[in-house]
Amino acid sequence: MTTRRDFLQTGLAASAVLAGLGFGNVTRALAQQALTQDQLLQFDGFGNLTLIHITDCHAHLKPVWFREPDTNIGVGEAAGRVPHVVGEAFQKLFGIAPRSPEAYALTYPDFVDLAKTYGRMGGFDRVATVVKAIRAARPDSILLDGGDTWHGSYTSLETRGEDMVRVFKALGSEAMTAHWEFTFGTERVKELVEMMDQPLLGANIFDAEWDEPAFEPYKIFEKGGLRVAVIGQAFPYLPIANPKWMFPEYSFGIREERMQAVVDEVRADGVDLVVMLSHNGFDVDHKMAGRVKGIDVILSGHTHDAVPEPVLVGKTIIIASGSHGKFVSRVDLDVQGGKMAGFRHKLIQIFSDVIAPDADMTALIDEIRAPYADKLSEVVGETEGLLYRRGNFNGTWDDLICDAIMAERDAEIALSPGVRWGASLIPGPITREDIHSVTSITYGQVYRNEMSGETLKTVMEDVADNIFNADPYYQQGGDMVRVGGLGYTIDPNAEMGNRISGMTLLRDNSPIDPARNYVVAGWASVNEGTEGPQIWDVVESHIRKLGKIPALGETSPITVKQ
Repeated sequence: MTTRRDFLQTGLAASAVLAGLGFGNVTRALAQQALTQDQLLQFDGFGNLTLIHITDCHAHLKPVWFREPDTNIGVGEAAGRVPHVVGEAFQKLFGIAPRSPEAYALTYPDFVDLAKTYGRMGGFDRVATVVKAIRAARPDSILLDGGDTWHGSYTSLETRGEDMVRVFKALGSEAMTAHWEFTFGTERVKELVEMMDQPLLGANIFDAEWDEPAFEPYKIFEKGGLRVAVIGQAFPYLPIANPKWMFPEYSFGIREERMQAVVDEVRADGVDLVVMLSHNGFDVDHKMAGRVKGIDVILSGHTHDAVPEPVLVGKTIIIASGSHGKFVSRVDLDVQGGKMAGFRHKLIQIFSDVIAPDADMTALIDEIRAPYADKLSEVVGETEGLLYRRGNFNGTWDDLICDAIMAERDAEIALSPGVRWGASLIPGPITREDIHSVTSITYGQVYRNEMSGETLKTVMEDVADNIFNADPYYQQGGDMVRVGGLGYTIDPNAEMGNRISGMTLLRDNSPIDPARNYVVAGWASVNEGTEGPQIWDVVESHIRKLGKIPALGETSPITVKQ
């Protein structure tokens, strides 16, 4: 199916974006039969340089189910703009046939049904097959890792990130940037960097005491007669979103002026192309692309957006490559006279039942997982409905986690962080690995304390402003804090302090009293010295007691004003 993905970008001669799979109105069975590895990898080579981008895998080595969001609200200038388009609207925007493989990979409608048809996605032995195929066709390709790589699974927690360092070394990754990596602490980050064959780039990471760069800001690659500068941009708000006490030596920030200075530096050095390897998040990248001059390509990460077309801002293209190993982006560029003359892009979908696993990578993954195999595979319960996390508000995984916190910690209200990582689970068994997929962090203690209604309101308002501030440079959070035992109404477009209303204690449907103290439990506190059981143990205990988890999320106590 030809879509508007086959077009010439204004001012970029001969550039085009490959059409998606596009199976029209054929039956699902025929669509599945038509899906082949050759088709997924098909690409008409273009230009004289290829970039390969992987980001936000969150240490998921094996294939997963991962449902894309049903809610992704954009505010201010981002309202209604990619990536803030979901579901059927997303399908229409990109010319994707409903219930096609591409619809399953990129949107949420009919997810459980389509998951049973098309299977899991990702798996780094499949990713390795794709990377090797691209390199066979384009030996001078540059493979870049957008970060959130060492964190988010049982094995990454147990090996303290070493599992992912080994995998990306085997892939031949050539540079990375970071976010959750720093939650292993400064010393462990240094140890893992020493193990790597690639630099950790961060033009915006400074020594907190001396206010000078703490990591290499960029690396210049010489490929196919070209000099390519790759500049790293780590997550700007690490000390706010994550525990600063784990990496007190470093300061971060967007540092727009610093980025412009680094771009000017490499341009003055005569590079042919400037690439920003970013963990800013898409909206921040979009704003920065319009303000920092001289960046040709932004490889975007952090917000987990899977966008099948590059987004053009001035002369800069932004590539968003999804998360959890579901996608690999290939970007072919025509670089002439120190300028990007054109591009061709494909967001390659990693269907694990279609792409053959690479034997060497399979062996490495099996070796990494072997010491933990029995614990990973142990079944602790069963779910009758879809468990997912990804959207601006509670998903069903979040509901289950909050229920577990309230039950196991005897709390009236539960708070769970609005993180984006964690695989989905279709009806069937729940293993210990599944639980760790949505809970594995280095500060997972479940606290229990009292909090006044007034403080609860303040917390909710602060988080809402972090997410829905109209200026992307002030969006410091993930998604909205997940809640259990609490109902509320939110107006994302209201002014700060006025977004949250109608807060209700669900136990008795009483309005939250600003003057009353409530027993609140939660996890992932950024405060040093937090005490309590680990969140994965709390969730496992709750699931074991129930045995079978009924379908969740059929109604929501959260009302969103649009």
